[in-house]
Amino acid sequence: MEEPWDFELGSRMLEYLSSLGTEFLQDWDQNDMRVAIFKLLLGWLLLSLLAIHLAWRVYGSTVNNMYYRQGMGGQNGGTPDYTTNFPIWETSSTDSSKRHRE
Repeated sequence: MEEPWDFELGSRMLEYLSSLGTEFLQDWDQNDMRVAIFKLLLGWLLLSLLAIHLAWRVYGSTVNNMYYRQGMGGQNGGTPDYTTNFPIWETSSTDSSKRHRE
């Protein structure tokens, strides 16, 4: 019983998209100013994406190296080879330093 309803919904959506496309093409043919603005903005977008791509190709490794931890600690918070002064969270339950007070 659900198949006819799905078919109706699909055909309505297809009809809506078809009418929207037809209306867009009619408006496109009638309005030269919108076409010029659209082409200008599309060109600007493509030029910006090309500039970003070229800048990343030139400076990408420099930017990428800024986000890696320098020294013996490993990448992005890896386990260091030496001991640290931070408290150990995984201690045994008999440890007296952890007390819960209510």
